[in-house]
Amino acid sequence: MNSARVPRSEAVQPFRIAVTDAELEDLRCRLRATRWPDHLVGGGWDYGTDPAYLRELVEYWAEAFDWRREERRLNSYPQFLAEIEGLNVHFVHQRAGGGGGLPVLVLHGWPGSFVQMLDLLPLLAAPTEHGGEGDDAFDVVVGSLPGFGFSDTTNRPGLTEPHMARLFHRLMTEVLGYERYAVRGSDFGGSVAEALATRYPEAVVGIHLSGTTPRADNPPPDPGPAIRQYLRDVERWRASEVGYGAIQSTKPQTPATALNDSPAGLAGWIVEKFRRWSDCDGEVERRFTKDQLLTNISLYWFTATIGSSIRLYCESDYEQECGWDVPTAHLMSSKDMFPTPREWVEHVSRVDRWTAVDRGGHFIEWEEPGLVAEDMRAFFRTLR
Repeated sequence: MNSARVPRSEAVQPFRIAVTDAELEDLRCRLRATRWPDHLVGGGWDYGTDPAYLRELVEYWAEAFDWRREERRLNSYPQFLAEIEGLNVHFVHQRAGGGGGLPVLVLHGWPGSFVQMLDLLPLLAAPTEHGGEGDDAFDVVVGSLPGFGFSDTTNRPGLTEPHMARLFHRLMTEVLGYERYAVRGSDFGGSVAEALATRYPEAVVGIHLSGTTPRADNPPPDPGPAIRQYLRDVERWRASEVGYGAIQSTKPQTPATALNDSPAGLAGWIVEKFRRWSDCDGEVERRFTKDQLLTNISLYWFTATIGSSIRLYCESDYEQECGWDVPTAHLMSSKDMFPTPREWVEHVSRVDRWTAVDRGGHFIEWEEPGLVAEDMRAFFRTLR
């Protein structure tokens, strides 16, 4: 099953994160010099990011957050760059401890990064150490989407999910030498997984998804109560929560200038999504520590990729990717924005396994890595 050609080792270079002291000092100076806007007394999170919480987070970022410690932790994972079609693609590659692992490509979305997936690595690569069976082991490849983190971007249009799918397929097959592989994705990573399944069914063993949100203008015929409720939830969400998406999908360059220049603005833009989209009951630090939040935000800052990452909303054409016919599992949490009914998902895609859970939000790999790993093991066990 896990037969592989000889990897193109010359195309892969080891990678280590190395932020300079000058970059760190520049960040601290910008944070300390933040020009804060006025705000309504008692507004809290009603008008966006709570000003009081953001001041607390920014002060911690400037005075207490230890980037060097986080950098050392991230560099403890085996990271690489592979040049594919003129772009460097960043990835972590953790092979199964005993060999013979099923290759799996794991992909994040926005405003996440590869750090969102790192807690999955030991659970998948060394299952016997974490309550699993040896036969459930994976060779794990955690990719950074092009335009995110340490993966390159391009200054030309067309860096869409199908384009990314082609790059990651070449990474898995031509560069790393795997003939067949599995895929796990959420958010934009899920869209890339669907594109991989659509375009490369001979290579993709199966895909494992979370947070599937089909288009609300394509309902199944004769919708039942669950679908009618879903449509009402979608309308409420559109009315109150998708302002960010409207601007990122139409005029991404406008906020990019501000967010790329102000670390406080960047933190405000991202942390509000982690609070709203995670299973935290309105208290973001119930799910994520300040260090976790700031490690992710710092990656966007030091790589200057907030502009290229939000541009994917404008470039996206993932809705065209709906014709795959490879085994598909859906891990659907009731806490992830608005959960999509199974009958809707079955109307637009293949469903071989459906697992409904009541914990873990949009960043479920980070929030509940054990739950995700367990469901992946169960699904792919029959496909090895």
